[in-house]
Amino acid sequence: MLRTKAAEVIDFDRSLRRLVADLRDTMLDANGAGLAAPQIGVGLRVFTYLRRDAEDDDVGHLVNPVMVEVDPEEVEDEEGCLSIPGITCPLRRSRRVVARGFDSHGEPIEVVGTDRLARALLHETDHLDGVVFLDRLDPETRRRALAELRERMLDGEEIVVKDSPHAPLRLR
Repeated sequence: MLRTKAAEVIDFDRSLRRLVADLRDTMLDANGAGLAAPQIGVGLRVFTYLRRDAEDDDVGHLVNPVMVEVDPEEVEDEEGCLSIPGITCPLRRSRRVVARGFDSHGEPIEVVGTDRLARALLHETDHLDGVVFLDRLDPETRRRALAELRERMLDGEEIVVKDSPHAPLRLR
């Protein structure tokens, strides 16, 4: 599922709102910055994200997102993924992005993200396109990250990709 491009949402109904609530709750329980539907086995173009600022945390979601602006200025920061627990790597991403999509009722929305939020929006949109953050790493960093993941798996560590109301994907 993580390597498959997700389908556009057509029906903005109760089941979509239930999916958004599941994504939100699962993301918050896992202390994540974002979570895309394919990460819990649902092949639809929807994700949740967490906007952290000085006053409060705000959870949002985007359905059928499109990046309409990606600033060429990039910043490097550590990035990880709830689907690949325990692996973080330095990765360059755009410092600012503008994404457009819809809310769970079909109303158009626009999200402007800088720094960590921009990273989360790009990361989750990648998931909707079948891309994981390891694919974006430079070759040497990617080789080391995959070697670490293989070693953990060979040591018999069970890596639980997701804990959600949906059946989790387990790597063994």
